[in-house]
Amino acid sequence: MANKADKEKQKQIQEKCQTILCQLLREEDNKYCVDCDAKGPRWASWNLGIFLCIRCAGIHRNLGVHISRVKSVNLDTWTPEQVGLLQGMGNSKARAIYEANLPDNFNRPQSDSLLETFVRDKYEHKRFIAKEWYDVEEEKFDRKQHKNKAVGKVESPVSLVLYVF
Repeated sequence: MANKADKEKQKQIQEKCQTILCQLLREEDNKYCVDCDAKGPRWASWNLGIFLCIRCAGIHRNLGVHISRVKSVNLDTWTPEQVGLLQGMGNSKARAIYEANLPDNFNRPQSDSLLETFVRDKYEHKRFIAKEWYDVEEEKFDRKQHKNKAVGKVESPVSLVLYVF
């Protein structure tokens, strides 16, 4: 059972996390959903380090937690590590990586079915990812997955790649 000091410490940590998340949402590119450009995202995929609208958050949930781990910016509890992943990436950097090979005349899909196809192509199939990022991500993930097989632990490839920067 947590004592009063522990509860107060957890409350302070949550307040600090919320402050940082609010600051991140004030950054220009984080003011819009990374996938559909809807204004005012209030959700985040913390392992990908991106901010999303509620519609895209639902699509990300359908991808599975092995690809995207979604939380509400305001309603959920955050750890400093999760907030740190968002600080390390953000929508600008994520677009530079995951949309590096989008056609110049690309228009973001607005219908639900086309948007889900786009999101799956972007994060699950890595269709538009920067080649140098994909190579680093696959190499690190394969090495880590092989190393951790004995204990049954596999880490997210994105959290591993964040250390490359």
